[in-house]
Amino acid sequence: MGWSLGYLKPREPRLLDALFLSAGRALHLANSFESKCQYVLRMAHLAEASEADPVMGLQEMIASLPPDKMLGGTLRDLSNTSLGSRPSDFDLLDGARKARNFIAHEGASIGTIWGARREAILEHAVRLRAAVSDLASGDNVVSQWCFHIDEPNDCLPRLLIDAYPVMVDDWVFGHFGGLLDAEDESSVGTAETE
Repeated sequence: MGWSLGYLKPREPRLLDALFLSAGRALHLANSFESKCQYVLRMAHLAEASEADPVMGLQEMIASLPPDKMLGGTLRDLSNTSLGSRPSDFDLLDGARKARNFIAHEGASIGTIWGARREAILEHAVRLRAAVSDLASGDNVVSQWCFHIDEPNDCLPRLLIDAYPVMVDDWVFGHFGGLLDAEDESSVGTAETE
């Protein structure tokens, strides 16, 4: 293993730029998802502390909060709260956790920049797109919980909830145009014939 950057120019500079833009946007969404999960858990802990001791002051309640955990631990703790009673929600959140890990650890991992070929870049972008789709599904769940916490008297924004997966996909991958759709279709056709 040598340097990550060198004197050789990439074979596919524009395609790599598109992949790295997508990976950066996906990472932003992954970080936001994790922060929202921690926020919801903190609010659940505060609600439980308030119910357990109604005369406890806010400073005491805040001081009694457990420290933030990694995402897996946060989601385990969330599953033990009254917020998410639907197992399907936690299936989506677990899928989002796995997607977040892929995005954080492998989202931009394409190998050597100068050696990356068009097919490999597009295949990696398709895998990243699948992870972002899973992340968006879980983020949609936790965002609804955040909305209930922040706006308890308002109705959920149904149009936003319904449009969210497509909005995320467009924001993260829209600059690829139809390239990823074509790549995804060709890989499905290859898998079916094998």
